[in-house]
Amino acid sequence: MNKAMIASVLIAHAVAAHAGHAHQAVPRGIVSVQAEAGSTEVKAMVEAVNKAFADFKAEHNKQLDEVKKGQADALQALKVDRINADIEKLQAAVDDANLKIAAAQMNGGAAGLKDKEYSEAFSAHFRKGDVQAALNKGAAQEGGYLAPVEWDRSITDRMVVVSPMRALCAVQNISTNGFSKLFNNRGTTSGWVGETGARNQTATPTFGSMTYNTGELYANPAATQQMLDDAAINLEAWLAGEVETEFSLQEGVAFLTGNGDNKPNGLLTYITGGSNAAAHPWGDIKTVKSGAAAALTADGLIDLVHELPGEYTGQARAIMNRNTQKAIRKLKDGEGNYLWQPSFQAGAPATLLGYGISEVAGMPDVAANSKPIVFGDFKRGYLIVDRVGVRVLRDPFTNKPYIHFYTTKRVGGGLLNPDVLKALTVAA
Repeated sequence: MNKAMIASVLIAHAVAAHAGHAHQAVPRGIVSVQAEAGSTEVKAMVEAVNKAFADFKAEHNKQLDEVKKGQADALQALKVDRINADIEKLQAAVDDANLKIAAAQMNGGAAGLKDKEYSEAFSAHFRKGDVQAALNKGAAQEGGYLAPVEWDRSITDRMVVVSPMRALCAVQNISTNGFSKLFNNRGTTSGWVGETGARNQTATPTFGSMTYNTGELYANPAATQQMLDDAAINLEAWLAGEVETEFSLQEGVAFLTGNGDNKPNGLLTYITGGSNAAAHPWGDIKTVKSGAAAALTADGLIDLVHELPGEYTGQARAIMNRNTQKAIRKLKDGEGNYLWQPSFQAGAPATLLGYGISEVAGMPDVAANSKPIVFGDFKRGYLIVDRVGVRVLRDPFTNKPYIHFYTTKRVGGGLLNPDVLKALTVAA
């Protein structure tokens, strides 16, 4: 069986093993059993990744030797590219499985949060439009009803799987439209003085502030009344699936490039030269050059990692898209060691120079003047703001015979600390 077939089989196996429990409420006590089973699957994929990477290194070294001899072989280059593509698929399957296991373990599963009375009332309203007394505690002036807490948790957990930024960054729940944070600009000064010398006044620190406003994400899935009348349908899974897909797509883009107009301010807009470069009291996210006008170099990546102060590297990792990982996989340091390394155990990501890598599809490709990699501590660097609660408005009138479920969630985001992040810019 070739590596492409192995990749397909393992990926399919991973999806089959995890799709059921990662996308629905998981009762307490079952989580650990599922995680253990999932870890076994991930272990098999990790072993396959490492075998493929060993083959890649051997074939890539053969290719480099032929190039040095002036005998570049197109077939050898194609072989290397094919193995590289197999590694990409296998590592992506490992990363996906790890995320699903982590999401299933969050808060011990959603079942422990269940409000039975409210959930039953909400479900009745979902199917028939019946508004029971127990449901009124979720009513709000703008109409609609708050989804039961386990529905909200289920949607959020699935968004963690699909939206890497939400899994990486700090998340703050709020009960108002915006969230303001003060930043100490570190203006305090001091001095030396003798026992009886005068103590002159020293400078006092100043404060800057940032407000993280929310925009409104919405989805408007529809179902026929007959579909809702069917007792076999899992309403929670259906709503979570419909809403998660759209919310995750929109979030993923906004957390990177959002312009702040009814949406978050994206991380990339705070990098030197970006539209929000002057927005934070502590300045912008500084850049490090790649070392080549239109490509990555090993020295540039080493410079990126070492440009981040040591006190911020404990939880640091790199974000990039799949194409960038593919390019990095061929780079070596001065001693001939590959900078990229695959996962070596279940739950661990692939690494760049020893630091974890998270694949974020919306990151730019490698090109002249692009910024394809951001490295640092994202929990301390970027803040996601959630206005608590997913709200659902049942609309049986607009598009008969369909019942629409206008579902909204208010989300914001912005830079938390520019000092803990560095960006790689492709430039000589």
